[in-house]
Parts: sequence; C-alpha cells; structure tokens
Amino acid sequence: MDVSFRIAMPADVPAIRALVESAYRGDTARQGWTNEAHLLSGERTSDEEVAGQISQPGHHMLAAEAEGRLIGTVAITAKPPRHCYLGMLSVAPSLQAAGLGRRLIAEAEAAARRLFGAEIMEMTVIDRRPELIAYYERRGYCQTGEVRPFPYDLAEGQDFRMIVLDRVLT
Repeated sequence: MDVSFRIAMPADVPAIRALVESAYRGDTARQGWTNEAHLLSGERTSDEEVAGQISQPGHHMLAAEAEGRLIGTVAITAKPPRHCYLGMLSVAPSLQAAGLGRRLIAEAEAAARRLFGAEIMEMTVIDRRPELIAYYERRGYCQTGEVRPFPYDLAEGQDFRMIVLDRVLT
C-alpha cells in the first residue's frame, strides 16, 4: 500500500477524531490490538483537543493517507528545550499489525527533530498495557521509572497510572 504523510490541517479534525475513536474505543477498536476498549469507555478525545493539536504553537499532528483516506495519525508536542511528546498514535483497526504504526513513529520522530529541534521523544502508556509497552520498547523506547497519574475523570474509578517512556532521537 502506498502511504503518504503530511501535517494535518484544521479541515482534518472530524476525520482524525473519528479515526482516533475507532482505534481506541468501542466495538470498532476491538478489531485491532492496540485498543483500550476493554479498559475504558466513553470518548478518547474531542474536536477541541484535536483542533488544539493541529493549530496551537508547539503542536502538530501527522496524517497518514492511502488511496485518498486517512489511515493513521500521531500527535507531537514540543517540550522545550530538548524534548517532544508523542501521543494519540492511531492506526485504522483493520490495518494494525502491518507496520504503519512503526512508520508513523518514525515520521513523528523526524518531524520532532526537524520542527522543534528535539533530541528526546517521550510518551506515556497506561500501566495495564504491558503488550503496548513492549511494542514501544521494541521501537527503542525505554521506561524512565517515572509514573504519572491517569486522568481519573476518564478512568471510571480505576486506579490506572501512566508509565513514562522515552527515546534519544538520532
């Protein structure tokens, strides 16, 4: 499949939000392996959050497209002076486990270096997702030992924590 990557634009907000929701929550997400549907219900994001990731200074979203449709996305946020944060990595559930996530991570890392001069990429993963943590470790990310609180308003009383991983960008 021929995939192209670009910086997302404000007109992409509805499609990005729909893709993120389909990859993380609900029955559609269960088709893929990276979902949180067994842990969390409700919405994963909002139009406002996606729009902010697209339009606020220090924020970008990358869009992956094939055959004229959005199939993947990832957010990067500058954390000066040397870091960027990678978040909201989303791949259409029917296309997961085919290498697109790996390609999106590589594109995000290159964009972080190019756009923000980042030397380190950071991310957080729910502590209940050891298979996802292992995936990122295979991509060169390491657990830092730092643990952050989970946004409890989404956790429905669960005691989730966020494991911090990072990687030196070369």
